[in-house]
Amino acid sequence: MTSVNNMTKFRLEDCVNDVCPWSGEPVSADSLTLYRGKVVGFCNTGCRDKFEAAASAFDAAIEGKE
Repeated sequence: MTSVNNMTKFRLEDCVNDVCPWSGEPVSADSLTLYRGKVVGFCNTGCRDKFEAAASAFDAAIEGKE
């Protein structure tokens, strides 16, 4: 996963969602991340960071079981 904090600039137009999967609020251009090749948006950086941590943990668990 790569967030805008990692110097990668994502565009809101490329986002696969319009609302934050955590809060249900509209996504914000400063809270985007790349997950499995797709730009995913969040309402704020806190929700984005929470998603990145959870997704990393799940991905690691899945990879460890294969």
